[in-house]
Amino acid sequence: MGGGMAADAALRGIRELDPMGTVGMVSAEPHPPYNRPPLSKGLWKGQSVDEIWRHADDLAAEVHLGHRIVALDLERSQATDEQGQVYGFEKVLLATGSTPRRFPFGGTDILYYRTYDDYRHLRALAQHAESFAVIGGGFIGSEMAAALRFANKRVTLIFPEGGIGARLFPADLARFLVDFYREKGVEVRPGEGVVGLERQGQDLNLQLQSGQTLTVQGVVAGIGVFPSIELAQQAGLRVEDGIVVNELGQTDAPNVYAAGDVARFYNPALQAWLRVEHEDHANTHGLTVGRNMAGAHEPYHHLPFFYSDLFELGYEAVGILDSRLETVSDWKDPFREGVVYYLEQGRLRGVLLWNTWGKVDAARALIAEQGPFRPQDLQGRLG
Repeated sequence: MGGGMAADAALRGIRELDPMGTVGMVSAEPHPPYNRPPLSKGLWKGQSVDEIWRHADDLAAEVHLGHRIVALDLERSQATDEQGQVYGFEKVLLATGSTPRRFPFGGTDILYYRTYDDYRHLRALAQHAESFAVIGGGFIGSEMAAALRFANKRVTLIFPEGGIGARLFPADLARFLVDFYREKGVEVRPGEGVVGLERQGQDLNLQLQSGQTLTVQGVVAGIGVFPSIELAQQAGLRVEDGIVVNELGQTDAPNVYAAGDVARFYNPALQAWLRVEHEDHANTHGLTVGRNMAGAHEPYHHLPFFYSDLFELGYEAVGILDSRLETVSDWKDPFREGVVYYLEQGRLRGVLLWNTWGKVDAARALIAEQGPFRPQDLQGRLG
């Protein structure tokens, strides 16, 4: 169940070991599987839409688009969609992904940016609208503010924290990004919230926590997501900030697997339970779980990485990035090139490779070391 990157990767994993077995994919999306990162990155810089499709139809699967599974009967090994169609299975994968958090106001006037249809909608709106508000200073907010500036739109970026990426980055880096975005022509309003929205013709009036009103023609929000666990809950599976799986991707029902955004798994290097919402995990976890569904017995011990582009700045990151941890910055060029390490009681928990490339595997190896590390031990290790 699911038609995103993890589901597509699982299908490929199954086909690596079982080229002829009957496999079905049921997806609520109207489109076949595609790569999501270009929606907020490459497609705004000239990448062709033709390049995002993953071509699941080449893998001899029965693909049912526009169907949402609403009930899972584990005793009968059946799944039922919202139209009453029943699907039988021997093994089933839940790759149901995540759902955007939403404001209690604004309705469809706020675009919670996540899907290819969201991209098409925003592109069409940008053909005639000139001013946009982007709510949220995390991954989606920072990327979409940059994307809309690439499209030469007036952009106001609004978020309650003190800096861009404040939940991930050290405070000085998050504050630097505020000034950096302003230099790029983005009006940045840190420490600000949105409490209401009213439409007036083509204009959207945002009521801000400060009492001000901001008038724009489009509103994009990226205020976080939560795992889509409703189907797992209905089936009585164990959930805890996601669907809990073992190292093979199995839930507490051995013939039911979960992969990607929705899966909560244990990582040996970090000695911690994780749920990861990024491309690398979707691809690697999906592939491994698919292979295990087809008879392999391959534990998933991979530590995923993630990445982002912020105008000409970019980064790759591994492990847990949490600004509440102790951070050690090792800059070659302050805020332009360097490495930030995240420590917790002497253990290395995460690494931010800021405009520093080709070091992901080395960062993984360093995180796997037991330590303990002192701040001075990390200077120059990956730079």
